[in-house]
Amino acid sequence: MSSNLFAAFAAHFPGELDSTLLELPGGARLSYADMLAGSGRLATLLTALGLNRGDRVSVQAEKSVNFLLLYLACLRGGFAFHPLNPGYTPAELQYFLENAEPALFVGDPAASAALALAETLNIPHRYTMDALGEGSLAAAAESLSGEFETVAVAPDDMAALLYSSGTTGRPKGIMLSHANLAANARALAQAWAFTPDDVLLHALPVFHVHGLFIALGCTLMSGSRAVWLPRFENATVLAALPRCSVMMGVPTFYTRLLADPAFTADLTGNIRVFISGSAPLLSETFGAFEDRIGQRILERYGMTETSVIASNPLHGERRASAVGPTVAGMQLRLVDDAGVPVAEGDVGHVQVRGESVFRGYWRMPEKTREDISPEGFFNTGDDGRLDADGYLYLVGRSKDLIITGGLNVYPSEVEAVLDRLPQVLESAVIALPHPDFGEQVAAVIVPRVAGEFDEAQARAAVKTELAGYKLPKSYLLIDALPRNTMGKVQKNLLRQQFQNGG
Repeated sequence: MSSNLFAAFAAHFPGELDSTLLELPGGARLSYADMLAGSGRLATLLTALGLNRGDRVSVQAEKSVNFLLLYLACLRGGFAFHPLNPGYTPAELQYFLENAEPALFVGDPAASAALALAETLNIPHRYTMDALGEGSLAAAAESLSGEFETVAVAPDDMAALLYSSGTTGRPKGIMLSHANLAANARALAQAWAFTPDDVLLHALPVFHVHGLFIALGCTLMSGSRAVWLPRFENATVLAALPRCSVMMGVPTFYTRLLADPAFTADLTGNIRVFISGSAPLLSETFGAFEDRIGQRILERYGMTETSVIASNPLHGERRASAVGPTVAGMQLRLVDDAGVPVAEGDVGHVQVRGESVFRGYWRMPEKTREDISPEGFFNTGDDGRLDADGYLYLVGRSKDLIITGGLNVYPSEVEAVLDRLPQVLESAVIALPHPDFGEQVAAVIVPRVAGEFDEAQARAAVKTELAGYKLPKSYLLIDALPRNTMGKVQKNLLRQQFQNGG
């Protein structure tokens, strides 16, 4: 029996294949039949080119229907899909292509440097795909047969290769198998009660786990449909919301919507659940959203190596600052530095095990052994605590932990206090060197009103809520916090900036 992820999706496709899969801008649509034929043509092309099972297909292109069809074609043909951020420079791209050694590269026709690099690296097959999905790849497949029999694969066969953001050291290739992705898609479709009647608002990028595997995984695993938007823009999202039943986004999506007076409870009356992930959701945003819309955002927690680990419940209490209990099929434990489980309520290193957890890093066996225990638990690099009800609260990345005078300070705890100050729009707490304590707590502040910040007032307010060793020793002003494409604050950049004198 095949473990192909596409076959798992196909078991849930609607009986009437003319049913809509994607609602496209301008009133066009992609049916399930269109998807089967389009992905079939591309799978036929890749197979005819001589690609073998497991060969990597690297793609640096904008979000388009053909991008999605190429991903599905790779699943059907047994090839490993390797999506790349369109924002990567040629210098960054070179590392990924040299490391992945793809058999085929697809790039934007306007990105001549990327295409030249692929040629220099002797990648056997090179094609183009623009922001509309047009280019030499689509042209080469256009006249081919859309009939393609999805190949049988083993559960551990690689379905996708994604790389870590590389904030420390070399980016690591994360091998995600067909079984990994199928297990998480099933768990999430169940946890969030997806049915064929659902309509997902999809404004996420598709080079990332969130948009490609989580959002589309739920759609395909339930035979439902999605409103397909090229990017997040308030106007297009507000226009689409009334005909949708589910929205997935990063916290930035929700803060931008809340800043728009047109975002109202009446407009969102058909939305049964708003889901947030990829970056921490501020409790302020959580509360403001409930006040405005009348329902709570469902926050969940995951990472590239694991897909979704935990989720606040669809039916049940959704708690601010909590990422919820674990999803089905996932085991979680919190351990100390020695690997010993910590007591309930204590902070520990988050480790997880389950069917959706990746099997290892691409060509990095030593790093794999370092991050995955002999019992199969993956060390996420996050620290957290569990309450009596099994809700997980993340307190920060292990590498972001500040040790000042031998005492541990978790940045998120300090940030929560700072973010409640009326004069603070948002904050990031980082460690900077200190001659006596080793590290000092430093608060990087984005003032609510540009250029206006009363440090004395902030110090006095924070002092009433935090122990002395947790108090920021320095306050550093910045216009905006640096974030990656999924909205995560890049604290490594802040540390570099302010260690070098700002």
